[in-house]
Amino acid sequence: MMFCLWTDAMGSTCLLHLLRGVVLALLSVCLVQGEDSYKYYTWTVTYGTLSPLGSPQQVILINGQFPGPQLDLVTNDNVVLNLVNKLDEPFLLTWNGIKQRKNSWQDGVLGTNCPVSPNSNYTYKFQAKDQIGTFTYFPSTSLHKAAGGFGGLNVYHRSVIPVPYPYPDGDFTLLIGDWYKTNHKALRETLDSGKSLAFPDGLLINGQAHTTVNGDQGKTYMFRISNVGMSTSINFRIQGHTLKLVEIEGSHIVQNVYDTLDVHVGQSATVLVTLNQPPKDYYIVASTRFSRKIFTATAVLHYSNSNSPASGPLPSPPIHQYHWSVKQARTYRWNLTANAARPNPQGSYHYGKITPTKTIVLSNSASLINGKLRYTVNRVSYVNPDTPLKLADYFNIPGIYSVGSLQSLPSDNTPLSVATSVVPTSLHDFIEVVFQNNENTMQSWHLDGYDFWVVGYGFGQWTPAKRRTYNLVDALTRHTAQVYPMGWTSILVSLDNQGMWNLRSAMWERQYLGQQLYLRVWTSERSLHNEYDIPNNVLLCGKAVGHNNDP
Repeated sequence: MMFCLWTDAMGSTCLLHLLRGVVLALLSVCLVQGEDSYKYYTWTVTYGTLSPLGSPQQVILINGQFPGPQLDLVTNDNVVLNLVNKLDEPFLLTWNGIKQRKNSWQDGVLGTNCPVSPNSNYTYKFQAKDQIGTFTYFPSTSLHKAAGGFGGLNVYHRSVIPVPYPYPDGDFTLLIGDWYKTNHKALRETLDSGKSLAFPDGLLINGQAHTTVNGDQGKTYMFRISNVGMSTSINFRIQGHTLKLVEIEGSHIVQNVYDTLDVHVGQSATVLVTLNQPPKDYYIVASTRFSRKIFTATAVLHYSNSNSPASGPLPSPPIHQYHWSVKQARTYRWNLTANAARPNPQGSYHYGKITPTKTIVLSNSASLINGKLRYTVNRVSYVNPDTPLKLADYFNIPGIYSVGSLQSLPSDNTPLSVATSVVPTSLHDFIEVVFQNNENTMQSWHLDGYDFWVVGYGFGQWTPAKRRTYNLVDALTRHTAQVYPMGWTSILVSLDNQGMWNLRSAMWERQYLGQQLYLRVWTSERSLHNEYDIPNNVLLCGKAVGHNNDP
């Protein structure tokens, strides 16, 4: 506030100061509002023929690109994206890690949206509300993800919000994932017949087996690393260089330095790399983890003043397996004093002092149901109905989903079943979710609409006594958590985002064959403070056809 001692001699001077203060205040408001901009896109989805692993195959392109266009946003940007489907099948994109605050209408999964029919379009409208970080998008329908249609989604900070590291001299997005040479329709037929998929045929970096990244000696660059694969964890490293980890899926973390990083399916991590080595080219390496067959993909980090190609042996992956990976994961800690997308420090929310209102233990398994392979959660295998759950909720259409089919604790006495599983919760609940993995395979779980605190990892069976091992001070928040074989992972979630939210395996075979469910985060109070109205352009399908979609 400005105070003036008013005199005739000073009156004009004081008035000038007051006017200047008003103008500066208005300019500050305009600056902040101006950064909440609208960005408009038209994306056309088509098939194309490329040879990612050396032999021609059909892939899914967006605007002719594979991977799809990179979506670069600033915190609170509003996205208006017209998706035109030129495929021969219905299609949806989901925005992996974007919370869709109050807006599960735009989440882009079959529980919230009708797919876009061939030769038609749908316009997504969403905001990157209070988020920063490295994310991705990909197709959620069928096995389209196995054919492409994925891309990077980066949310940069607003100019008025600092980041806890020097601004890098540039950044690079690396989309790394396993890849099949087999057409996605043939892969789908395999799963529909009740069989598991074979191991993938290779590993790609940005849709290629080989690519090059260019930088200047002495400068520091940001590398945004995402595992966009179908089923396989990867390890990432750069020959002769260290990786300073600064952000994971929207969380600024304590900045430790690593030689290699494990990145599991559906996860993203952001590192700073300083080009401080002699001028030459160096290998960027990604390799599969925890698999009998090891695939390796390489790229080249090219110094602009280099006169020598990359040479020498590739940097080695970690010798040790699961216990090494758990140990690394436990070093990821929230930076309590850093801002995220908002001015207040991340650590101002004391999650560890809140008593959960509910505990849900989810146990995954592979089962035979009616003679076919299905994946289950607490012995229930999810099936997608013709009507999205969100529309069934809004229009009060009965019989679409079941809130009693999946129990909150697993039991071997529960009969195997197939159902459209929904777990009821209340808006502002604070819940504990334990992922129990009694299989001898890695698992990766993702929750739409939220990030969550990953408070504990362990091996064996989870019991309430394991809470004594939880990190209740500086666990990082993220949207996708790995679960190690014959082990468990615990998360805490603050359910402050009303909607119908998909909790799924990030391993797409398992998701496709039933390892998923939905959280219904609900309050009886209908208010725009809690959730936006149904979009005017909402697509209707199944039993929602014919209903009036006016808000």
